[in-house]
Amino acid sequence: MDHTAPAITPPPPAVRPFRRKPSLPALTGIRTIFALTIIAFHFSNAAMFGIFAPMVNNAFIFVGCFFLLSGFILAYNYGDRGPSLSKREFWLARFARLYPVYLLALLISYQMLLAEWHYQTHLHFVEGVILTPLLLQGFSPLLATFWNTVAWTLSSEVMLYIAFPWIVGLRWPRSPRKLAGLVVAFWALGMVLPALYMLLQPDGFAHVNRYTPGIWLRTLKFTPIPYAPTFLAGMALGLLQDRATISSRVRLWLSGVMLVVLAAVFCWGIDALPYPMLHVGLLTPLFALLIIGLSGNHWIARIFAFRPILIVGEATYCLYLLHFNGWILIHKYSLPARLHVAALDPWISYAVLVAFSVAAFYWVEIPGRRWILNRWSHRRTG
Repeated sequence: MDHTAPAITPPPPAVRPFRRKPSLPALTGIRTIFALTIIAFHFSNAAMFGIFAPMVNNAFIFVGCFFLLSGFILAYNYGDRGPSLSKREFWLARFARLYPVYLLALLISYQMLLAEWHYQTHLHFVEGVILTPLLLQGFSPLLATFWNTVAWTLSSEVMLYIAFPWIVGLRWPRSPRKLAGLVVAFWALGMVLPALYMLLQPDGFAHVNRYTPGIWLRTLKFTPIPYAPTFLAGMALGLLQDRATISSRVRLWLSGVMLVVLAAVFCWGIDALPYPMLHVGLLTPLFALLIIGLSGNHWIARIFAFRPILIVGEATYCLYLLHFNGWILIHKYSLPARLHVAALDPWISYAVLVAFSVAAFYWVEIPGRRWILNRWSHRRTG
């Protein structure tokens, strides 16, 4: 008889269970407002929007809000996984979510690529053709807006997505008070570079606005590092959302007060605020409070969660990435005039862009994501 003691198999390491979080539809709805305002900012006379003109004229501010929301949503959804988060699966999921529409945007932007050939030096053109499909154009201030002008934001986001699994695996505080303090600290950190720009004036301009040239201003506006603090502030905010207990009544008041405060800032105070700081996230604390307010169940959140707003909100990535060169194509070929609806422009162009983006969401983004995940993910999708 064998009296050898049986081998004892150690228990597998504890895996932190995945906890599906409640959806936050109002945040999808507010993305619709941000995206539509950015389209109007790029291609319309702000005066035609009446009382909303100050918001349209300064809609570049909402670009920073997308970085804030991105960090918020990722930390909210993945924050409880920490070091157990699979880097490969996370990066693959991000690639599957982003690249099909990104590739579509490059394909429909052939007219802009032809224009770049005449605008850039041959060396810069070749660099742009190489860097842009790889989402690396954001590392070059000169080429950040190459081919598809608005895609610099995606290039910057990708750098933050690459770092995210390591950042979320750090030991974040569990105290809501400390997380709120981190939001403020990251915002303050984000103001350092624009403050230095204003102090040192490296481009030689004492006063700058959206039309001011200068390589250092382009570096501040279009490269990843200046937006990293806003993304980190969003992460801290997402963890705060998951760990804090905030009543619906408090969230209602936060939403209402922040909407009023932001409206007042846009209407009466925006022109007095420094452009470099505004572009990189000066108003982040106000938008952070608005996001926390809308992440609850109350009547203001339900307005932003109205189904037609959500349909566009789900397609805002497509809308943002396709609208710039889509608008150029619409008007290069005079489609409103050819369809005898020029009198309805720019509204008809807005409608076409929204419809095209929603179609791209259902026919390109979703199928493309499923195909990539089904082919390469270790966790098959249905």
